Amino acid sequence: MKSPDPQRPQRLPADVVKLGFVSLLTDLSSEMIFSVFAIFFTSVAGASSALLGLIEGLADFSASSLNYLAGWLSDRSGKRKAYVLAGYGFSTLAKVILLVTSSVVGLSLFRVIERLGKGFRGPPRDAWLSSVAGQKTRGYAFGVHKALDKAGAVLGPLAAYGLLSWLGESPGTYRVLFWIAFVPALLSIALLSLMKDQPGVPHERESLTRNWGALSPGFKRFLIPAGAFSLAYFSLGFLLLRAHSMGFGVAQIVLLYAFFNTICVISAPLAGMLGDRIGRSTIVMVGYGLYGLINVWLILASSRWEVVVGFAAYGVFYAIDEAQSKAFIADIEPERRASAVGIYNFVTGLLYLPASLIAGALWAKSPVLVFSLAAGLSAMAIVLFAVLRPAAELAVVPPNRWP
Repeated sequence: MKSPDPQRPQRLPADVVKLGFVSLLTDLSSEMIFSVFAIFFTSVAGASSALLGLIEGLADFSASSLNYLAGWLSDRSGKRKAYVLAGYGFSTLAKVILLVTSSVVGLSLFRVIERLGKGFRGPPRDAWLSSVAGQKTRGYAFGVHKALDKAGAVLGPLAAYGLLSWLGESPGTYRVLFWIAFVPALLSIALLSLMKDQPGVPHERESLTRNWGALSPGFKRFLIPAGAFSLAYFSLGFLLLRAHSMGFGVAQIVLLYAFFNTICVISAPLAGMLGDRIGRSTIVMVGYGLYGLINVWLILASSRWEVVVGFAAYGVFYAIDEAQSKAFIADIEPERRASAVGIYNFVTGLLYLPASLIAGALWAKSPVLVFSLAAGLSAMAIVLFAVLRPAAELAVVPPNRWP
């Protein structure tokens, strides 16, 4: 009998892949719409750019506002599927608004409500994902899920571009696009409804206050370096501005954005495998360090190829940060994973807003100040993580060799 190859990852549970395809279909649907939403909102519906900014800000806030509530409700009841299904269903129902109205009010409601669904489904879904993936392959599982999720972010804009190129830019084309985008959203709900729930341990009488008190000390310590790093994590838009200042045209910047997403898709499973091998604490600090180096690189970049390299590195960083932080939380908070992910998303989501506001104010003075601050805060996050040691309570486990 042939012995297993120690260098090959173990086969992932089917539910990991299914949850990944649910995310892919949903992102395909959403990104088809989001790639044209700003133009449709202002040019077709007639909204002002100021109102667009307000709605986008409210959408970002709504995406994180329900995270802790959703996580707490999921851990309190022990249910995962019901809350995940509600979140995806809420986002899908919001898209019905686009099918029946093109008014500014209707479009604004769609944008905010759709993001509420995203915020509600995230924590219970990540807890579900961590429960079906064993600890030795957890990083790989989260990486594969993120790769499938970001694949939708690549395919969605490409589908919208192809449709607009074929039919031309007109109100009728946008209407066709919205109807087509509605189909994968429905398919994601159908796939999710066929999956079997993986319930957690219920804590039926646990209030929000008791829930916070019951979370592990390691998780609470992790919030400190995570919060410091969030202040360095300004909007991707500033990287796009940097590219524009280096001579990239609008069409080329769109390609850079697609390139970043593609690198993320490729890197996410590999970063997960690396985290499983070298340890989740190490891979989290690698992500912080890589982000700091990217900012230093962008300060020194003087040619277009250096900007392209910066975007490639940013795709690798994003793959680490978005997936492996969640896998790390699953390790240090085994009892109340949905609550922990919800709090993490809520805290970091709130801090992303001042991070981008600070970056915007500094950008007006000099882009170098923005990248320098981000690099400094990244270094601070590494030091805080090393000093606070959020995973210190975990039993020492030898690095995984994919037995």
